[in-house]
Parts: sequence; structure tokens; C-alpha cells
Amino acid sequence: MIKIKNEELVQELVGEIKSFSLYATQVINLANQNAQGTRPRVVGQLSELIQECPEKTYEGWKKWYLAKYPRAIDDAAARIQEMVGNLKQAIQKIDPAMIRRWVEDLVLEKTFIGLRFQEAILKKAAHARNASYRLASAKEEAQGIDGMIGNVPVSIKPLTYKVKNALRETLNAKIIFYNKTKAGLEIDDSQLL
Repeated sequence: MIKIKNEELVQELVGEIKSFSLYATQVINLANQNAQGTRPRVVGQLSELIQECPEKTYEGWKKWYLAKYPRAIDDAAARIQEMVGNLKQAIQKIDPAMIRRWVEDLVLEKTFIGLRFQEAILKKAAHARNASYRLASAKEEAQGIDGMIGNVPVSIKPLTYKVKNALRETLNAKIIFYNKTKAGLEIDDSQLL
């Protein structure tokens, strides 16, 4: 087996290896995620552009891209720079008490909510139907049932379950689908109708 280290690959394809100070790329990556500086609307759809480019060398690609998108690098860098400034301000406000609150929130609250949200989904779906609900017994759980709404057995699955056909199991239950968003949960309980 032949192995090529990342540094060798960069050296071979680009010719130079850029170096950054410790933690700098992590901070810049975080700032970029928040600022969305390298999204297609700012820098173009790069996976398509690299195919479109008639040049097959790094220097040819660089020249072609910069001619096609002369402001993209500067625009992306400006967005990220602004967000780095925002992160600097946020870091100044972080103290031991805030870190402890954050750890408590992650370990206690978010873990509890993440592992117990099925009951909240059952409760909400039951309330919408003016019905009772309960969590599944151990025997019911073994059958893929997460709870009951009235007398109807239900299984609670992420929305991505719909596209995982290969993982389909035979369930003797109606499925309530959910999608986690930044704002909370979106619930599709239409199978209960």
C-alpha cells in the first residue's frame, strides 16, 4: 500500500505549504461557519468551477478563478475578519462561571432533553388529538414502539429515516417523524390521521 501524507499532496499539487499559528485555523473555521464566508453565493460553486476551468494546473486554476471572481477572496476574508472580531469580543466575556454554566447546560440539560424528547413529541401529538399518551413498556420497546397515543402504538423516527430504505424494519406502529432544527423540533404526525 502506498501512502501520501497531506503535506506531500499539497507540496505536489500546489507547490507551497501554508503554515498557521496554533489554534488559528480552528478559530478561522469557526468564524467562517458563522460568517458563511466561503458559501457559493460568495465564492462560487467551487466543485463545479474546478470542473469548468480549462486549466489543470494550480497556477492555471488560480489565474482562471481570480479572473472570473476577482472580489471573492477579499469578500470572503472580510466576512470572516468581521466574525473573528465578534469572537474576540465574546472570548473576553468568558469567565470560569460561564464555562461552568455551559458544561452544566451540555451535560445536564441538553443530554436530558436529547434523551427524553420522545415524551415531549408524544405529549404534543396526543394533545393535538385530544388523546392520552404514555411511553412504551420494555416489551413494547423491544418491538420498536416508543409509546402509545390513545390505543395507537407509535414509533418516533428522525426525518432521515424516510430515506434509509435499506434500514427499514417492520414496525407494527404508526411513525411520527421529527426534524431537529436550530429553533426546536418539527414534527410530522400525519400517519396518525
